[in-house]
Amino acid sequence: MRSVLILLAITITSVAYAQQRPVKNDAYHYKIEKQVIASKGAVVSAHPLASQAGLQMLQQGGNAVDAAIATQLALAVVYPAAGNLGGGGFLVAHLKDGKDIAIDYREKAPAAASRDMYLDKKGNANTALSQDGHLACGVPGTVAGLYTSLPYARLTMQQLIAPAILLAEKGYVITQREANALNRNQDNFKRLNTQGNAFVRNREWKAGDTLIQKDLAATLKRIRDNGRAGFYEGETARLITAEMQRGHGLITTADLKAYEAKERAAVTFPYKAYQVVTMPLPSSGGVALQQMMGMAEKYPLNAWGFHSVSAMQLMIEVERRAYADRAKYLGDPDFVKVPVKQLTSADYLHARMEDYDPQKAGSSKEVTAGMVYESKETTHLSVMDAEGNAVSVTTTLNGGYGSKVVVGGAGFFLNNEMDDFSIKPGVPNMYGLVGAEANAVAPGKRMLSSMTPTIVLKKGKPFIVTGTPGGSTIITSVFQTLVNLLEFNLSAQQAVDAPKFHHQWLPDEVVVEEDFDQTPLDELRRMGYKIERSSPIGRVELIKVNERGQLEAVGDKRGDDSAAGY
Repeated sequence: MRSVLILLAITITSVAYAQQRPVKNDAYHYKIEKQVIASKGAVVSAHPLASQAGLQMLQQGGNAVDAAIATQLALAVVYPAAGNLGGGGFLVAHLKDGKDIAIDYREKAPAAASRDMYLDKKGNANTALSQDGHLACGVPGTVAGLYTSLPYARLTMQQLIAPAILLAEKGYVITQREANALNRNQDNFKRLNTQGNAFVRNREWKAGDTLIQKDLAATLKRIRDNGRAGFYEGETARLITAEMQRGHGLITTADLKAYEAKERAAVTFPYKAYQVVTMPLPSSGGVALQQMMGMAEKYPLNAWGFHSVSAMQLMIEVERRAYADRAKYLGDPDFVKVPVKQLTSADYLHARMEDYDPQKAGSSKEVTAGMVYESKETTHLSVMDAEGNAVSVTTTLNGGYGSKVVVGGAGFFLNNEMDDFSIKPGVPNMYGLVGAEANAVAPGKRMLSSMTPTIVLKKGKPFIVTGTPGGSTIITSVFQTLVNLLEFNLSAQQAVDAPKFHHQWLPDEVVVEEDFDQTPLDELRRMGYKIERSSPIGRVELIKVNERGQLEAVGDKRGDDSAAGY
């Protein structure tokens, strides 16, 4: 009976107006709201219960940073495939006083990591070790990131973490999507874990089942009571290192205690009448997004039209060039010197397009990284509040459920972010991305990321907050969503739900979603492009200020993503 009730409860509605009474955060009866029009504040995330947790903080007097922290903590409970304590992420915010901030809590390689740790005696890459199990885990950054964000918030961590503790301790009913994901991974969970956990059982999960996570609730309480040290020291640190020892991983108590999140200068750049605020390195997304928008800006995309052959071909070639540069130049700026100013300069971007031919496909054998001279599983949330604060956060475990390893007794999955390093030059990672020496493994180094949390300002005020999961497709999905809004004038819902396409230099192919219109694809094939159909690309979370000054919050149709507002 419960499964019937939950299926009835998860009804996708088109618009929930701000004048309606707020929906109570009922873990057993909740709705997925795909679009919300709000006047005071809005949150969009990968799960309705997480969005409601963020909304509660806004209604209790918190600001957008409060809502972002509470939403992340709730996602660690209700979205275990990507929401996390055992991973990391990036936060970009534009505050009401005009300040832009960027907080880097990307995972780091353990001190015992080494450049060739995933190569066999013959020098061949063993990607199984970098993708599954204990050796794939980087030092988690999420909890440090939340505490680095906290000074910009208004409420206490005790208030912000309370919804997550309740959801973990008392449980919540899972959707069909979550049941399917848990069932697909049962063999991996059993094979890669050293102890039992809440996600493994002898019968299949189904929609309406209740997931209770007592160990995770205890971990969250230690964070509530002891702050940052409640994760990186004491009992939780002991449990993490004991898990590493049982599974022959590398993370030590010293690695955990030494981890620090880092505030960096946000990437800001103009695009026509707008100002874009996004994440700097070690996010490759900020650099690549600036490159792609800079290369595309001078072309008449608006006149060519949405998903026209001309517009698509230009955007594909822009993506090709940005990803070629990504592979060669980008890495952790604390370890390697990256020529960001040169890579994003107007002269360089103009030169990158000199060999662009609008009549035929480019070739990734001929279009390589430019010459610079020195002088899938992730989750996103977007928040705006009534005061003019906007927050964009992307966090990740890397693959779905990360390394598939649950910390025994602590109840959360650890990441498999070591695969985001270039484990050997030219060897693709799980998303097909290749890298070079700039992104090689080194102790204490942060691996390169594609996460691209982004805010667009109009006349100095927040206009768009967006981002998406999707591995290597993150950057192109954000790029296309912004072009959909700023050039093609699509509605917020259309911009999010429109079929996406993707090119990442290598492999030399254009990946398109299954529901993409065939007509432009046929023409692109005639021009010489290799087209491959794909499963859904990304899950964009978007908030846009509409013509009436209202907040239009949209959750992607591709998942259980849900908006909340008041």
